[in-house]
Amino acid sequence: MIMKNVETRIVVDEHIMAGKPIIRGTRVTVESIIKRMAEGLTVRDIIEEYPQLNEKDIMAALEYAAEVVSQEEIMPVIINTS
Repeated sequence: MIMKNVETRIVVDEHIMAGKPIIRGTRVTVESIIKRMAEGLTVRDIIEEYPQLNEKDIMAALEYAAEVVSQEEIMPVIINTS
């Protein structure tokens, strides 16, 4: 279940950024925010890079990414060693 913060801040529109999830009212993708965090940027750094964003937007991107990952189905690989 996606949290309300995500529902009000994350938009998927096939006509914007090829349908990637973005922060509402921007062309900033959830992917770009997650990548910046993986590179070691802080929330403050990201807001400096994208001044149209605020902390709630970044938290919504993280919540969205966590929800997407939680829905993944993991298929175990069985290696036959005989």
